[in-house]
Amino acid sequence: MSIYGKYQDYLPLILKDMRQEITVMNEEYQKKHGQKLYEHFEGRVKSEKSMIEKCQRKGLPLIPESALIENRDSIGIRIVTNFVDDIYTVIRLLESKKDLHIVKKKDYIKNAKPNGYRSYHLIIDKKVNFEDIKGQKPGHYFIEIQLRTIAMDTWASLEHEMKYKHNIKNPEQISKELKRVADELASCDLSMQTIRQLIKEDES
Repeated sequence: MSIYGKYQDYLPLILKDMRQEITVMNEEYQKKHGQKLYEHFEGRVKSEKSMIEKCQRKGLPLIPESALIENRDSIGIRIVTNFVDDIYTVIRLLESKKDLHIVKKKDYIKNAKPNGYRSYHLIIDKKVNFEDIKGQKPGHYFIEIQLRTIAMDTWASLEHEMKYKHNIKNPEQISKELKRVADELASCDLSMQTIRQLIKEDES
């Protein structure tokens, strides 16, 4: 039996609905402001294997409650923007949605991790037309949303690749270089944001 139990079939449908909501949000914003909110976004339902491994690492029983309540990333979405300010605009728009409630925020952009990682993490509680694990209908399901600029996403992909290579001869040097590059990319993001603001001022 799936670790998600009878709720397994609901997860891709909830993801599809959330994807549609983000797409419409972008279309409305683009129509109003003449620019898009993000460059692209992607979503996934965490595989049973990955969820089981996560539960085991955390010492949780392999039951739906662990997968859907104790862990809150059974559904995940990553939104990649062109500019840092767009990340905070997306967050404000998500906060205005009546079917969503943001239950946790972690701003690793203003407060980067020691290794240089930058991103904004949200856990949202989404109201849906399916029964949830507590027997409620409409139900509530958690979704994890990560927001990054293109530069942050490129760095995170490289760092992730390095993390899972076990035959690296000089990990300390590579970690040092990754941190240096992360700082340079953060400076580049800031410069791009400044240029964009200057262009806006010239247009007004």
